[in-house]
Amino acid sequence: MKSEVFVVIMAGGVGSRFWPYSRNSRPKQFIDVLGNGKSLLQMTYQRFLPTANKDNILVVTNDIYANLVKEQLPDISEDHILTEPARRNTAPCIAYAAYKIRQKNPNAVIVVTPADHAIFQEEKFTRVIKTATTAAEGSDKLLTVGILPNRPETGYGYIQYIESEDEVKKVKTFTEKPELDLAKKFLESGDFVWNAGIFVWSVPAIIKSFENALPDMAEAFEEGADKYYQADEKAYVDRIYPQCENISIDYGILEKSKSVYVVQGNFDWSDLGSWNSLHEIREKDTNDNVTDGDVILGECSNNIVKSETKRLIVLDQLEGYLVGDFEDVLIICKKDQDAKFREYVAEVKKQHGDKYL
Repeated sequence: MKSEVFVVIMAGGVGSRFWPYSRNSRPKQFIDVLGNGKSLLQMTYQRFLPTANKDNILVVTNDIYANLVKEQLPDISEDHILTEPARRNTAPCIAYAAYKIRQKNPNAVIVVTPADHAIFQEEKFTRVIKTATTAAEGSDKLLTVGILPNRPETGYGYIQYIESEDEVKKVKTFTEKPELDLAKKFLESGDFVWNAGIFVWSVPAIIKSFENALPDMAEAFEEGADKYYQADEKAYVDRIYPQCENISIDYGILEKSKSVYVVQGNFDWSDLGSWNSLHEIREKDTNDNVTDGDVILGECSNNIVKSETKRLIVLDQLEGYLVGDFEDVLIICKKDQDAKFREYVAEVKKQHGDKYL
């Protein structure tokens, strides 16, 4: 079965909520966010080696990051680094990978995963993926991995499933980032899980889904069938890609399908969507502080302090803050104000162009 499984790693995002650590030139998937000597992309690649042969792992990324992928994942062949000439959300990049994989193995099972999530208890993770790939093989099921929620999180999408004794459960509804009161109700109901953004399906199932739900996109990638793994592949993709609808796989395919199923993940997971989520998973001192760099703390608690300069940082009586000291940017703000980071980035762009982005 391992030889029949292909993994598609989506690594094209810009990670603006991690600014100024994450920059346009080096987004968070290429950074050692967890302080273990590996980027999130490298950790994702290694996480899937028990699931798929390394020759069956593909990375989809933006043109400008192709060299970063080659540098960090030297074992991946160049024709398995799929480059996007424009950002068009997740549906086009998944379509591109699916139609290309079909040329090599028309009955393959594909696992699609973000490059920038943190997953722990990896043996449990591998077992969950095994359950999903087994269910997907030879079927029309579109599977997603759901995480059992432990709090009424408003920053994640939710999946409601039809309760059963089966490990693979039929999906009833999708809800994207609910308000707090609704998230609390989801938690109380017991039949909702967080949408981890990890998908599993067979090549025939996903291509049929594109043909039904996004026929123009399907036609564009179908017409390139004789170009995949050929010298003119990139020129063809560069021509059609900007014309593709800018839409997520969730909205474009999953929410329209009657064949969506969920496998519950029983491993620790974070989408690392913000500084606050990084604080949650990093090792902390006795006062709940996370520090990187030369830092002295007085009466401080629940902070994340990161320095990439040679400056000594001394803080006193600070609670719930992010202090980020970088070569060209110093940021000091409440760490749980996730939405504001996009505002900061927009304002910086307005005043300074791309200089600090």
